[in-house]
Amino acid sequence: MQLTIVGTGKMAEAIIAGASRYHDIDIIARDLQKAKALKERYNLANIIALEAEVNISDRTVILCVKPYALKDVSGFMKGEAKMLLSVLAGTTLQELKESIASSHYVRTMPNLAASHQKSMTTLFGDEACKNDAIEICESFGNALWLNSEKEIDIATAVAGSGPAFLALVAEALADGGVKEGLKREDAMALVRGLFAGFAPLVEEKHPAILKDEVMSPGGTTAAGYAALEEGGVRNACMKAIQRAYERAKG
Repeated sequence: MQLTIVGTGKMAEAIIAGASRYHDIDIIARDLQKAKALKERYNLANIIALEAEVNISDRTVILCVKPYALKDVSGFMKGEAKMLLSVLAGTTLQELKESIASSHYVRTMPNLAASHQKSMTTLFGDEACKNDAIEICESFGNALWLNSEKEIDIATAVAGSGPAFLALVAEALADGGVKEGLKREDAMALVRGLFAGFAPLVEEKHPAILKDEVMSPGGTTAAGYAALEEGGVRNACMKAIQRAYERAKG
């Protein structure tokens, strides 16, 4: 499939890194130096400068700019796209329709794991292009079609912001190992291995079951788990999702 990606930021590059293995990609960008670097790195088709009118007629466009830049960027877009996929958090389908002409619109929320084809991407929009949109997003990970824009905003908090929350947990676990006497590089190696091994486990079993299987009576895990509950980690995680969701919906 021929894709046109607007933007050169971290999310745009992550999608390019994953999707370029399966699709031909043009890039529309203001930062031509960065666009040229991406073109060389991922063998992209063309660079289109965002400095005059850009014809998006019949293109499948993935909009990867900051939400505040929508109004400015949309002013350069002329013609009617075939499908517009937006990764703009909190930007509604109606706002997209009022800004950029397209036959179909889909909101998506990928994450940076797209660069390793491991993104958990959620989607919602026009049912008529559902299958094509899912196919595109599955080229850089897993895709889940939701039933409403409200669910997309919630998913933004869980799967979109989630990597940052897990990064905090990973850093904290490594810090704990260092505090007790591990070398920093050894602590980080353990955490990387822990996260790599946890993914297939949680695909097969509910987290509560995994916890029960690891936690033996009066053991080390039970002692550490009690400390997490004392620190309100569960409640803090739930509040993190709540706050991120509130910000996503504006």
